[in-house]
Amino acid sequence: MGIMLKIDNINVYYGAIHAIKGISLEVDKGEIVTLIGANGAGKSTTLRTISGLLKPRTGKISFEDKIISGMPAHRIVECGVSQVPEGRRIFANMTVMENLELGAYIRKDKNAIQNDLKRVFKHFPRLAERKKQEAGTLSGGEQQMLAMGRALMSSPRLLLLDEPSMGLAPLLIKEIFAIIKDINEAGTTILLVEQNANMALSIANRAYVLETGKITLSGDAKELAASEEVRKAYLGG
Repeated sequence: MGIMLKIDNINVYYGAIHAIKGISLEVDKGEIVTLIGANGAGKSTTLRTISGLLKPRTGKISFEDKIISGMPAHRIVECGVSQVPEGRRIFANMTVMENLELGAYIRKDKNAIQNDLKRVFKHFPRLAERKKQEAGTLSGGEQQMLAMGRALMSSPRLLLLDEPSMGLAPLLIKEIFAIIKDINEAGTTILLVEQNANMALSIANRAYVLETGKITLSGDAKELAASEEVRKAYLGG
């Protein structure tokens, strides 16, 4: 196994707002780890800090024993970390294929890129059917698949997923989560931020609960799903 991502006591500010208050967490190679919590708890801020879009004021983040906090975002992608942003953010007036090709822009290995394209189409057959279509004409679920496929095209060892279920119908959420599990089983480690705590805990190995910028609970995902405290606060039980 071995620790892949280690966050060590980071503090992150948005202007004057202290958004992340000294959190530490780790993700082992091969795991699915989820961050759950209410809106505004700091889940997305944590992901944005890992991917280099925000800088921690104190503390450090290391990926495969290399310190990445403070590195520019594109260098972090080159290290093997790729984020699927909240709200998908695909390029609407480009085709599905062009979006996927953009995901591989940092890579030179033509053959490996072709293999990854095949892998993306295997995970997401619907994208293969629509590869010449403009991305803006896809349904919400298909756009989420495209955003995930585009991130996979950078061949990440760690995939950061920010609210993949947002705005999707329950059946599609099930499908997206089954695909997340497949991607993990095919060898990609995943850190998942999710409002839908039930779904997130059902596929994760471990979980952290974030409340107003602090981690209040962490542990085995199944155990947290069964805990009274988590059920009351996040699972509507």
